[in-house]
Amino acid sequence: MSSHKHKDHLNKIKQAIHTTDKLDENQKSTSVKLIEEWYAEDKAMNILKSKLINISIFFEEVFSELGLK
Repeated sequence: MSSHKHKDHLNKIKQAIHTTDKLDENQKSTSVKLIEEWYAEDKAMNILKSKLINISIFFEEVFSELGLK
């Protein structure tokens, strides 16, 4: 997957984080920080997905909607 696609997906995930009521403010903050750290370090998407899913099952829905199982 291209870097551009990863950036698009990460931005969609961040938007989902900001607009959901399924995460508390701490989970939102932690999740966004993880995304920014992993993007900056260019880590693999599957590792990021795993870490976010460990924060909340909510992320499985987000990845599923994006076609990233």
